[in-house]
Amino acid sequence: MCNKIQPPASAPETLRYRGRFAPSPTGALHFGSLIAAVASYLDARAHGGEWLVRMEDVDAERNVPGAADDILRTLDAFGFAWDGEVLWQSTRDEAYAAALAELNVAGLAYPCACSRKEIAARTTRPAIDGGLVYPGTCRSGLAPGAAPRAWRLRVDNIPMPFVDRLQGEVVQQLEDDVGDFVLRRADGLFAYQLAVVVDDRFQGITDVVRGADLLASTPRQIWLQRCLGYPTPRYAHLPVATNTAGEKWSKQTLAPALESGKAAAELVRALAFLGQPVAAELGRATVAEVWGWALANWSFAAIPRQAAISAPATAA
Repeated sequence: MCNKIQPPASAPETLRYRGRFAPSPTGALHFGSLIAAVASYLDARAHGGEWLVRMEDVDAERNVPGAADDILRTLDAFGFAWDGEVLWQSTRDEAYAAALAELNVAGLAYPCACSRKEIAARTTRPAIDGGLVYPGTCRSGLAPGAAPRAWRLRVDNIPMPFVDRLQGEVVQQLEDDVGDFVLRRADGLFAYQLAVVVDDRFQGITDVVRGADLLASTPRQIWLQRCLGYPTPRYAHLPVATNTAGEKWSKQTLAPALESGKAAAELVRALAFLGQPVAAELGRATVAEVWGWALANWSFAAIPRQAAISAPATAA
């Protein structure tokens, strides 16, 4: 068991609030992205805190050329003002490697030789967020002649609970729900779970406000924080916007890119989605006026306590 922190530490209430928005440059920002940006930004400002931008470009194979710069231009056009420099995950390999080495020395991480086909041949148990639960094939060491492909983190079959500010209490049994999970992939790239935990610690993030599509990843991240001796941020998982088929609006479901010329109207639509009592007429105001209203009237308590809400793709 990870026992560097017993019990796990949380971000102290006395720390100044530090939030973040962390898009992946796999395409343009869309309405689903805007919801997370708006809520995380306003929650940070309401607490007198900082709001950072991190470019989660660690998965180089999925990055779209020019997308990162387009994302930053869009945020600027929509009136977001972030604190400090943008952090690029693509510059952070040494930090991720150091964290993996620490886990290896502690006996918490191990090399894995299994391919997806081999895992599928040994288990049919579905993982909580897709794929299959890892059956622990390489936990006790690689088979003779087997070459390591990935690195995994050991988990225990104990409840991993946390209280989300929006979704309430969440509990997972990591061994049953996901199994030992990947920290470094077979292609040599560091996995999202490791990168996000290391970067949240590096940036001193106290509060994570993001979409409920990432809710199932949070117990793994908390487990990894414990293994590395990191404090755990407070989490709030927002309802995600879905299309008429019930699918999350995303690049994969062809969510249209945000248009800078409709920034005020799109901001008003995002505020309404988040339960704020904003008048539709404000969409005809300036971007600065929309933000002025939002900063003066933001209510975290008004956000719907739901995992998903149907929403049209674009502003009317």
